[in-house]
Amino acid sequence: SSEGFGIAEKIVLLSFISAVILMAILGNLLVMVAVCRDRQLRKIKTNYFIVSLAFADLLVSVLVMPFGAIELVQDNWIYGEMFCLVRTSLDVLLTTASILHLCCISLDRYYAICCQPLVYRNKMTPLRIAVMLGGCWVIPTFISFLPIMQGWNSIGIIDLIQQRQFNKASNSTYCIFMVNKPYAITCSVVAFYIPFLLMVLAYHRIYVTARAHARQIRLLQRAGNPQEPRQHPPDQHSTHRMKTETKAAKTLCIIMGCFCLCWAPFFVTNVVDPFINYTVPGKLWTAFLWLGYINSGLNPFLYAFLNKAFRRAFLIILCCGDERYRRPSILGQTVPCSTTTINGSTHVLR
Repeated sequence: SSEGFGIAEKIVLLSFISAVILMAILGNLLVMVAVCRDRQLRKIKTNYFIVSLAFADLLVSVLVMPFGAIELVQDNWIYGEMFCLVRTSLDVLLTTASILHLCCISLDRYYAICCQPLVYRNKMTPLRIAVMLGGCWVIPTFISFLPIMQGWNSIGIIDLIQQRQFNKASNSTYCIFMVNKPYAITCSVVAFYIPFLLMVLAYHRIYVTARAHARQIRLLQRAGNPQEPRQHPPDQHSTHRMKTETKAAKTLCIIMGCFCLCWAPFFVTNVVDPFINYTVPGKLWTAFLWLGYINSGLNPFLYAFLNKAFRRAFLIILCCGDERYRRPSILGQTVPCSTTTINGSTHVLR
């Protein structure tokens, strides 16, 4: 069609989309296999959320992305209206579940780092973890399959949707998902704005607490060695702790930055579009949607590959159990003091 992509654009799109899908599938599979095979990883409560997150992102890359890619490249939807509704419902369900998992991970880290160990053990019991994980999967069904299959999202805009489903010039059919104002606001608030607010508050408190702990450790060391600063100004341990604190801050910034970059454009547009008579260009919608999909491929890197214990497990898997990666020196036995004092959650701040 006149609005479709050219041959060169389709080749570039197909190459890029294939790379995104492959990265998401391999990265999330590797995370799940690593936790299943490594006993130490299974002992860390946060990793239950990371495995469930990897499973949600894996389903996004297997059940949602390929059909979106086929429609995008072929400029036509060939699977029928019912499967369009199912695919759209899966899209909303799985992407929302992925975002809610990110929110639960931030809350788990908040309790582990900002609260006392006893508080964390009381808060993060196996039952509570199971309830939180169940909520990550059940809550999205109330904004995906239920309203979409009932057609609640299309109340008042059915004529506009039918108008855009068919292109007479190219004789093409499209899987159109448009939402009215009530659904746009409700869906966006539940799937993005509330989790985003909780993540910002949690990670801000984590950052402040980590800096406070590092500052206390430096003061205690200076009190125990009053002459040390004069004799050794560039103290090695203090420098190491400062590097750890800086790395922790950078990690939190990367996590929030990637999350906002990937999903904020889509959900801002999702709320604005119904109020401007659905005038957002289709290609812009597509770009924002795939930017959100990319987040499913980035999550394994943000929540697992930045973790030393996960990296060790990945090396063991990829190198077929090479014994070199099982040595204590590779396990990272010596961890910075600024992390060992934070309720045993050293994996968070590395």
